[in-house]
Amino acid sequence: MAAVSSRPSLAELQNRARAVRRDIITSTTTAASGHPTSSLSGVEIAVALYFGGVLRYDAKNPTWPERDRFILSKGHAAPLLYAVLAEAGYFSTDLLPTLRQIGSPLEGHPNRRRLAGVEASTGSLGQGLSIGIGEALAARLDDRDSRIYVMTGDGEIEEGQVWEAVMAAHKFRLDNLVAIVDQNGYQQTGATAEVMDLRPVAPKFAAFGWATLEINGHDLGEVLGALDKARQNKDQPTVIVARTIKGYPIQGLLSSDPNHHGKPLTKEEEQKALALIG
Repeated sequence: MAAVSSRPSLAELQNRARAVRRDIITSTTTAASGHPTSSLSGVEIAVALYFGGVLRYDAKNPTWPERDRFILSKGHAAPLLYAVLAEAGYFSTDLLPTLRQIGSPLEGHPNRRRLAGVEASTGSLGQGLSIGIGEALAARLDDRDSRIYVMTGDGEIEEGQVWEAVMAAHKFRLDNLVAIVDQNGYQQTGATAEVMDLRPVAPKFAAFGWATLEINGHDLGEVLGALDKARQNKDQPTVIVARTIKGYPIQGLLSSDPNHHGKPLTKEEEQKALALIG
């Protein structure tokens, strides 16, 4: 199992992040479909969880009852989840180029019935936190110390179901639940500031009784520090609001549209992006 006693160095984790970014870019460009920029903004968060000694899992035994759970509520960022799961050993990285192909288990959105390591079938935005509450309550009923991590988008939290879940998590004092908001500032139809500006986000969660942390979501040190603090919180759920950049770090290579939502890179852009990432 991957409950490690020592944490890899930041340099090692940064190498992991580069590998995951390359996987995201090549898989979506090969598919000529998908959401690379939405995936890229969450890389450091996912890498910290899976490779930073935070998430307890066993890639050889994906249904291990004692495991922690990571739920990607922003399911359109599936290329991120697939890259991390492959790098973690759930399946071969050779499967990544089959993204979105007919018959491939790497569907456009995660399907837990088809792929090991996927904890929830997501993509209908706003549902992941509710699923996480169910997992957190189940762990409590089973007297297990499993922790549940849910990544949402900042456009996604416009959904009313999210705030119903926020209320419920406080009611049940789910200190084994951590929500992570990937605050990259964009959603499908434009900038979140123009569609439905919910900033500042953290005080809204705090008003419902959550512990709150705000970080630079691309700084692995800050991400790891926040995850460590979240583990120490008792009797209340925790939200980590991670300020990120959509498409990071290749946003300067893309078209004049800073959103670039649901658009794979061209072959020319792919080569430039891979060279930039190193």
